[in-house]
Amino acid sequence: MHRILAIVALLVVTLAATGSEGQQKPAPDEAAIRQAVQSYVEAFNKGDSAGVAAHWSDDGVYVSSGGESFKGRKKIEAAFKTFFAENQGVKIQATPTSVLFQSPNRAVETGIAIVTRPGENPEETPYTATHVKKGGVWKIASVKDEESSEVLPSLDHLKDLEWLIGEWVDVDEDSEVNTTFQWARNKSFITSSFSVSAQGKIDIQGTLVIGWDPVKKTVRSWTFDSAGGFGEGTWSRQGNQWVVNATNVLVTGEKASSINTYTYVDDNTFTWQSIGREVGGVLMPNIDPVTIVRKPAAELPSRLNK
Repeated sequence: MHRILAIVALLVVTLAATGSEGQQKPAPDEAAIRQAVQSYVEAFNKGDSAGVAAHWSDDGVYVSSGGESFKGRKKIEAAFKTFFAENQGVKIQATPTSVLFQSPNRAVETGIAIVTRPGENPEETPYTATHVKKGGVWKIASVKDEESSEVLPSLDHLKDLEWLIGEWVDVDEDSEVNTTFQWARNKSFITSSFSVSAQGKIDIQGTLVIGWDPVKKTVRSWTFDSAGGFGEGTWSRQGNQWVVNATNVLVTGEKASSINTYTYVDDNTFTWQSIGREVGGVLMPNIDPVTIVRKPAAELPSRLNK
């Protein structure tokens, strides 16, 4: 069980950035917008077109990646009603990467949406949403799904992590951890899915997204796990090692923080370690380095410029 907890700590999400900033709560309006995003996701995943449309302002505009435009809450509701009828079982995850306020009653959110259809691989789409505050409530004024046939500039900041692409496994006598890293469309993000199994039974699953934050000028990550954890982390490279300063929120509501390291050994091996761990303000023991190996069928040529 100690092994399982250690691996879950490796994969669990982080809520905020590093340093003193990581200890701050979002401002009330930003927190309200982020909560509205999660409420939107819940309505979407229920196939509730009316619930989805209720998040828009009366004159809200939705522009799909294909260029279709729907203006007004009624037209947006009708569009989603058709969409849900034609896409049974579709689910979405939305990860806001930044919320910038243009005025006290207007904010622009950027993020990535991960859409999953039964039997298909997840599809990642960057998006930009404008929110307006009316009557004390934040509503969506516009959403635009981004699509480009060109590789995005963010690749320049993520290419040093390209060696992660592929399938990885860590096995011992008690547990098995399987992790897959892959590029999102246009190589704008690196996405990862993971599962932790004990005695042949999956205990926890989750999704990790790694991307470049053009506002904070750093590599960041966002993770969601099936136990109800979520959060963020910031990444910095030191030679052949990536250091992730992270905090996270557990399903219990407790806050935790840690410094996690991913150390490149060779094309088929890296090690992971977690130090400076706290849960609810209580110091926890460090986790010794764990060796993780690439599955043989997924071997890749060297991409790390050491």
